[in-house]
This record gives sequence, structure tokens and C-alpha cells, in this order.
Amino acid sequence: MSNDQYTHSISLSLSLSLSHTEKDFHSLRSVKVLNSETVSAHAKTQLVQSASVSVFLSPTDGLHSHSVLLDEERGRLLLGTRDSVYLLDPDHLSRAPRKISWPAPRDRVEMCKLAGKSAHLECGNFVRVLHNYNHTHLYACGTGAFHPICAFIEISGRREEGVFQLLSGTVESGRLKCPYDPRQPFTSVLTDQFLYAGTASDFLGKDTTFTRSLGPPPDQHYIRTEISEDYWINEARFISAHPVSDTYNPDDDKIYFFFRESSRDRSDKSVLSRVARVCKNDVGGLRSLTNKWTTFLKARLVCSIPGPEGVDTHFDELQDIFMLPSRDEKNPVVYGIFTTSSSVFRGSAVCVYSMADIRAVFNGPYAHKEGPDHRWVEYEGRIPYPRPGTCPSKTYDPRIKTTKDFSDEVVSFIRFHPLMFRSVYPLTGRPVFTRVRVDYTLTQIVVDRVMAEDGQYEIMFLGTDAGSVLKVVSITQENWSTEEVILEELQVFQTPTPILSMEISSKQQQLYVGSGAGLAQVSLSRCHLYGQVCAECCLARDPYCAWDGHTCSRYIPASKRRARRQDIKHGDPSSQCWDTDDSKVEERIMFGVENNSTFLECLPKSQQATIRWFIHRPGAEHREEVRPDDRVVLTDRGFLIRSLHPADAGVYVCVAQEHTHFTHTLLRLTLRLIPYGHLDGRTKPSEDPSVEVRPGTESRQRYKDYLRVMSSPIGSLEDYCDSLWLEKRPTNRRGGRGQGAGKWKHIQELKKSRNRRHHGERDVPRAQCFVS
Repeated sequence: MSNDQYTHSISLSLSLSLSHTEKDFHSLRSVKVLNSETVSAHAKTQLVQSASVSVFLSPTDGLHSHSVLLDEERGRLLLGTRDSVYLLDPDHLSRAPRKISWPAPRDRVEMCKLAGKSAHLECGNFVRVLHNYNHTHLYACGTGAFHPICAFIEISGRREEGVFQLLSGTVESGRLKCPYDPRQPFTSVLTDQFLYAGTASDFLGKDTTFTRSLGPPPDQHYIRTEISEDYWINEARFISAHPVSDTYNPDDDKIYFFFRESSRDRSDKSVLSRVARVCKNDVGGLRSLTNKWTTFLKARLVCSIPGPEGVDTHFDELQDIFMLPSRDEKNPVVYGIFTTSSSVFRGSAVCVYSMADIRAVFNGPYAHKEGPDHRWVEYEGRIPYPRPGTCPSKTYDPRIKTTKDFSDEVVSFIRFHPLMFRSVYPLTGRPVFTRVRVDYTLTQIVVDRVMAEDGQYEIMFLGTDAGSVLKVVSITQENWSTEEVILEELQVFQTPTPILSMEISSKQQQLYVGSGAGLAQVSLSRCHLYGQVCAECCLARDPYCAWDGHTCSRYIPASKRRARRQDIKHGDPSSQCWDTDDSKVEERIMFGVENNSTFLECLPKSQQATIRWFIHRPGAEHREEVRPDDRVVLTDRGFLIRSLHPADAGVYVCVAQEHTHFTHTLLRLTLRLIPYGHLDGRTKPSEDPSVEVRPGTESRQRYKDYLRVMSSPIGSLEDYCDSLWLEKRPTNRRGGRGQGAGKWKHIQELKKSRNRRHHGERDVPRAQCFVS
């Protein structure tokens, strides 16, 4: 992306190249109408049109509820949508996709409609479960028009010509495996041929449960949570489930799952986030808790900002979980997205937890209700043997081979004491990243671990309900404090729509983003966007990128090139680069019309930079900083002069100051004024005796036009200029062309050849949109 694309001017004033002089302006035959999109809209257009993104749009339009299965080992990507399962090329999503059609039975669709459900949004077979069962088969489940169904899919051979078919003879009920409602939060994981699922077991979605099903014979029977006791799980919304090895003994392997649930206290309507676990070898109890979990335990997951006098700001509602593997497979790092449940304060946070802390809570005291107010307190009574929640293992006790060998005392204790007394707190004691007072909330998270020149970094990709993805790096400084830096904010889809799923492929360096608008493939790095000089590449602080001596390119740790320059921790180009002087500053000339509005734009490549403007007026010895007043409005992208005065002419310098106090000049812009009325040869209204000028009319109209521009939706400035041109063009009552037609004929022909979007011929072409 060129510098011009980053520093284009809003078309409230004329923008000409440096080679044009003021004399050239009067003889100019064509003026380019520049775009006025905001930074995010501009980035959105560049992202969608560039080679760094590929979008797959399902023809069934059922992506508002979908599932994604990324199989890096076999090089395939599967997408489950309404009535369909697609096999995609993970290198290029739109390249020859293959499809299995799997609609819900017609009678089930009709019954769904009679129950008052939406024919388009609910009464279809929305595929919510997609898992590898073995090397040749997948296991898939769909909502089946509020009657869940499951089946095996055979898949083998090459993607283009191999076997890819639904085995109709394997279709079975999907109850307790898949939700009824396609929009209900749900999670599942398949490991060792067992399917673990957190879902609703009834049509209304009130009875929520965590279950195990499938499995090799003869172990094919359901195990689920206790439904008669709401203190096990109460109106849960399941988020994520993961198999984790707690020790080197396979008998200790567990399934950890995360959810949020409603508080049981009638006076408390709050939502609580939970982490729970069960043993993989749990087969239920013998006399009590038959076909129910006998090792189920849960604990509260806290994500809050410590406040004064112990009053914390809590982010209670868990939205997503990502487990980042570490060198020790028993201790992945747990990343979670939380949002506030308050209608007054809206915000999102990312908290990070260690598996060691989670295990410590499950090995700690149990919670117990006692006293007249039935408050939760620490249980201080006798704890039976073996400790409730322990997985049965012949290594620990040869007498206890399965959970059916647990004593009645152990089973009874865990039935009434599934909650741990202590909560799980984040590693740093607070969120590592927060977003408050913004018009979106975080919905999805994936994390990549990247090796850079000065160490290892974790990069978070955060999806939002506005369709954007934030790319954030966590930097630990020398004093062990953490700094979160937003590297990019990407608008992935043309239409803002909530991000529903995200998968990351570190192997292919791709991010797969799913929403109701489609499935997009985005490159993890776009180093070319950080400019063409070493300083800009260094200031970006992107661990994926480094200066190689010629350009900002992908950083490869194994490379032996000595010219690589990168400083993620400090982002200080003065210690890495030799091109930090301002000799290559972009220079431009801009023309503005007196009494009109003009916007001067300057966009730094670095997300951490702050912009300051200075003006050097003709004849002045020193430059002075531009300060906001009733005519000047400063923004993070530039500043707006509401009404140009002759004293506004001069050389404007845009200076970026980084977090390291490193400053560099980005733009040197010369603003020249054209006296009002000289552009088209017309006299000023005040000079025309036939025109009555009312005091304040011009300023009121100019302020009205300013509000129209600033409040217009993204991408609508050209439409606004079109409407303004129609309002202001001279009317010829004789039906002929206006007097300016001959004067502007040549400009019109040039403009039509440059801009193919405007096919209709205009009587008086508009060279530029002025707010006056």
C-alpha cells in the first residue's frame, strides 16, 4: 500500500501534486475527486481487495450459525452451514469447494414452523458439530429443524477428487449431542472416539447439561450431569471444552469445560463464569448417580479490575476461551474473553490463567451452604477417601478400578458439594487487555506464539461483534509490567457483522474468520503495510515483521541475514535504523477556497503514534503549533478548518510522536488560498446587488454542511457531494445547457474516462465538492 493511500485528503478541498503551481491551477482541465473514507473503512477496502484475504460466501445464506473444522495435518478445512457441509481448500477458500447437501426432513421443517419458529433462521439443519472421528471418517451433527440429528461422513483421498460423502445409513438422533436451537451457545470435543458436549437437552433450551456419548463398544452409553440439582449447572451457556492431561498417568486425564450460568440466588440475577472438569474414565456411580458424573467439580472464573476499597469492576460473562499450548502439554495457557453484564457500563476484557492455578483451586477446599441465610462458606468437615473429584486409578488404589467402586460416602459428598470455595484469578491479578467506552464488544479469541529478534511474544487476534479483528501483542517490560499494543484493527467483511468463529493456522500463517456474511481467510502478517523505510517498520512493533535492509518483510527466525532490524520491546528506531532523518518527507500542495471548509489529513503507520501539527506562515521566523479553537477541530487523523481565512495559508508540518518520545515528520503540506468567488468567475453574493444577503446565512449554511459531512456514514461523502452539486448547479429554464457547459466539457470527458462508476452524462460536471 502506497503512502498516498494512507495520506489521501478528504475532498472538502482541492488536492494537487507538488509539480502543480498556482498558475497551473487556473489552466487545469481535470481535477481528481479523492475519497473521504475513514481509516477503518479504507483498511477494510484494502484488506478485502488485496491478496491477503480470501472470502467464501455460502450460497445457502445459513452462516449465522455454523461450525468450522481445521485439519492442518491433512490439509483440509470443513465448514458446516444450513443444510450443507463444505470441504474447502485452506490455502484459498474459494477454490473449487466441494459440498454435501444435508437438509432436515420435510416433516420436521413443517413441525418447526407450526411451533412458531423462523423458517429461515431456525427451521433448517444447521450443522453445529464437526469432528474427526478417525483417519477416514468425520462425525457431524445438525439441529435438524429443532430435532437434532447426527451422522458419519466418509472423507479420504485428495480434496479435489477423493471420497466425500454422508453415510445415510448412520443417521441417528442428536439429542444430548447437539442443541435444538441453532443460535444457542454450545460446545463439543471428540477425543478417543468419545463425544463430550455441553448443550440443552430439551426443546425450550432450559435443561442444560454436559454429556459424554459415542465411544467404542461396549462403552456406548450416556454420562451426564445431574439434572435434579440446579446447583450443578443452572441455565448454562457453554463456551469451550478441552482434554487436558493432569499428570503422566493416563488415568488422570480430564476434560475441562468452560461456561457461564445464572446465579441460583433468587435475589441475585447475576451471571457467573465457570471452569469445570470431569475425569475421562468416569462411568458413573453404582447405586447413586447412575449414568451421572461422579467426578464433576466446578469453580468460579474471575476477571476483574481491582478498585479502591476492594470494589472491583467485574467482567462476568465469559464469551470465548483459547488454550495456547506450551512446551509442557499438561500446562497450556488459558486465554478468556469476558464482557460486562451491566446495562450501564459496557466493556470487554481478556484475562489469562494458568492450568497450575486452576488445578490448585480444584485441589483446595469445597464450598458448603449453611446458616440461616444459606451463604456459601468453606467446608470444614471430614472429607471422605478417596478425595471427591479424584480419577480412579489402580496406581493410586488397586481396590478402586472404576468410579463404580467409589463408596456411597464419596458419591454422596460430590453430589452435594460440586462447587469449590476458592475462585480462579488471572495470572497478573487483572485483565491483560480491556476495551471500554467503544461501540463494540469482543466475541472471539485465538492466540499465536511468535519468535522475534528480541524474544518470544504472544499475539492475540480478537474478533468483535462489529465484524472487526484486533491484532494485539502482549509485551513484558524489564519491571515485569505488561504492555498491550494494538498492531492492527481489520474490518474483514464489507458489511459489519458479528464474528462468530475464529481458527488459526500457525503452520500456514493464516487466520480463518467466520460470520453471518461468510468465512474469510486472512494472512497473519501484512508487513508491506508498515511503509518503505526502516523507522516505520520498527515503530510498528509487529513481531511478524522486520526490516531486511530493503523492505519491511516477514521475519523468519531461522534466517541468517544480518541486515534484519526489529525492536518489539521498545520500538525505538534510533537504535535500529539509519534512515530516521526527515530528508524523505512527503511534500504536497493543497488548494482551498476562502470561507470554505478544509480537512488536512495525516495518518501514521504506527498505531501507537500521536499526531501534532505545526504551521509556518509566510514571512514568519518560527513555526507554531496548531491549537483547536472555534474554527479548528483536531482529530486523530488530522484537523478540520471550518472556515478558511487568508492567515491560514502556509506550510503545515505533521509530526508523529511515538511512545518512546521518538519524533519524526510524516508530511509537509503547503496550503494555498484561492479568494472566494475566483474559482468559477462568479461574483460574491455581497457584490451582486440583486442578491439579498442575510447576516449569518453563510456561517449557518457552512455549519449545516459540516454537520452533514461529519455525520454521514462511511463512504457516503461522494454521494453527499453529488447531492450538493445537484442542489447548487445553475438551472437553465430554456432547457439548454448551462453557460458553464462548454467551459467544463473537456473536464467532463476526462472524468468519465477515469471514473467508470458514473455512466450518466452530466450537464455541468462537478470538478470539486466545496462546503460553503
